[in-house]
Amino acid sequence: MTAALPLLVPVLLAVVDALLVNGPGIGVDLGVSLLAAAALLLRRRFPVAVFLVTLPGIYIGYIWFAPMIALYTVATRRTDRRLLIGLGLLLAAAHFVPYPLSDLSLSDRREVALQLVDACVTAATPVAVGLLTRTRRELAARLDELTRSRAREDRLLSEQVLATERARLAREMHDVVAHQVSLISLQAGALQIATPDERAREGARKIRELSVRTLEELRHMVGILRKAGADTEELSPQPRLADLPKMIEVSALDVTYENTCDPAVERPEAVERAAFRTVQEALTNARKHAPGAWVRVTVAEGDGPEGDGPEGDGAEGGGGAGTLLVEIRNGPADAAAPVPGLPGGGHGLVGLRERAQSLGGTLEAHGTRDGGFVVRAGFPRAG
Repeated sequence: MTAALPLLVPVLLAVVDALLVNGPGIGVDLGVSLLAAAALLLRRRFPVAVFLVTLPGIYIGYIWFAPMIALYTVATRRTDRRLLIGLGLLLAAAHFVPYPLSDLSLSDRREVALQLVDACVTAATPVAVGLLTRTRRELAARLDELTRSRAREDRLLSEQVLATERARLAREMHDVVAHQVSLISLQAGALQIATPDERAREGARKIRELSVRTLEELRHMVGILRKAGADTEELSPQPRLADLPKMIEVSALDVTYENTCDPAVERPEAVERAAFRTVQEALTNARKHAPGAWVRVTVAEGDGPEGDGPEGDGAEGGGGAGTLLVEIRNGPADAAAPVPGLPGGGHGLVGLRERAQSLGGTLEAHGTRDGGFVVRAGFPRAG
């Protein structure tokens, strides 16, 4: 019932207007006035036709509400300005020209001017109010659309933050946990070979098996976490270049470490962290794919060391002045060394390259002519 009030109230007002103006007596003027009032029930579906039906009501029955309400409805539902002007002129003419037409008198100019102004105001008022109502509705719709759009943006931002956290966690899990677990497996393998105690060998074998299983589960989890987003921030606290010697010391690899950088030079934390992760991942790969091989880690500034290209052509690993250069080179695997059998997810070097590029640097990794492998990265000092 409440929803029908906006439709019925104008009809009731038009009926009251018709009865007050024309009286209760049956006649043509009352008939056309009541017809105009009844036509308002269809004004929302056929606004222009209903307005035309109400025109005889104002011309013959001298009612105002029905034609003005009908014209207001047209103004709220039609955007054609020429149509509104034409209907407004029709309403003004029906209001200005008397019925019957023989009563028209232009002798009193003052009276004619007042009637013309009255007719124009009667026609212009519903058009102006209708346009104002339609503009208000459009603004409300735009505001609602902007609110929904803002809610969608907030939701997308939340999803992006979650994706970033997932990708960041995935990278840290790969860089940290995989390195430590592979180190545990390598140490267990060495213990399995070196110890004469049968129980100790069995314990070392189980440790290696658990390490391999852990890395497989880690690889699966990292694959899930890496499906969303890109890395934009890092967790803290994080290792830096000063932590490289300690990490290399416990790597259980034959590593030669050389750092010619000025320790007084300050670099962004993200750059030093990326350099550390590059060395860490390269050592992990050397442990998995080249057991028993020698490894040389070089950290320098400027143009950096020379090394073999992909085909052993002696290409330089270059960089501009102020560039932090990191190179990890390993020789071929020792045939006598046991193969750890550790699983690999194939994401390590891809993640390192993405990290370097996000800082404005580069990373290349390829085999060497002696059967080894080299990883070379360059990071700008202002990364």
